[in-house]
Amino acid sequence: MSSVKKQLFELLAQIAQAIASPQRLELLDYLAQAERSVEELSQLSGLSVANTSRHLQVLKQNALVEVRKEGNKRLYLLAGDDVISLIASLRNTAETHLAQVENLVDSYLTQKDKLDPISADQLMKMSQNGEVIVLDVRPEKEYQQGHIPNAVNIPPEDLSKRLSELDNNKTIVAYCRGPYCLFSFDAVEALQKTGVKAHRLVDGFPEWKAAGYPTTVEN
Repeated sequence: MSSVKKQLFELLAQIAQAIASPQRLELLDYLAQAERSVEELSQLSGLSVANTSRHLQVLKQNALVEVRKEGNKRLYLLAGDDVISLIASLRNTAETHLAQVENLVDSYLTQKDKLDPISADQLMKMSQNGEVIVLDVRPEKEYQQGHIPNAVNIPPEDLSKRLSELDNNKTIVAYCRGPYCLFSFDAVEALQKTGVKAHRLVDGFPEWKAAGYPTTVEN
C-alpha cells in the first residue's frame, strides 16, 4: 500500500474516532438544529460544561465543527451540511446491519409510525400545490435559525392550546429534529385524535437542508 493511501486512511480513521462517542454524536445532533454555546450544549446533553468543552474540542480538531465569536460568546456550529449526511449514512448503515438498532427502531418507533409518513419530495409537491400546512415542532430558537419555508412553529407543549391557529381543511405535515425525534410523532398523533388529516415528514429539518431542499431563516 502506498504511503499516500496509508495517510489517507489514517485521516479517515481520525474522523471515525471523532464520532465514535455517543456524547459527541448527541452534540452534533443538537448543532444540526442551531449554533449553540458550550453552556447551552451542556444543559441540553446533561454533561458538565468541562466535559462538553472537551468533546467539542475533539470535534473541532477534526474539522467537524467550527467556532463563531459573538461578542464575548463563543458559538459552535457544524462545519457543513456534509456532517449531517455523514451521521445519516452512519444511522442508515446501523439500521441495515445491526440487529440491535433494528430491534430498537422496530420496538420504539414502528409502533408510533402508523402515521403515514411522507417523503421530502411528496412534501415539496404538496407545498407547491398549496394543499398543506407545514408544522415545525422544534423549539423556537431552532426554528429561527432555519426552517422549511412558510412552516408554522408550534412546539409540542403549545400544540393543544394553539390548534385553532391551524386550518383543519388542509393536510398538516409535521417535522422536527430528525427521524428519531418524537416531537413530530406526538404532534401528528394529537392532531389525528382531533380528526385533522396529519402526517409526519420521514426525516427532520437537518436532513431536508442537507438534501438541498429550500430553507429560510427568521430575520
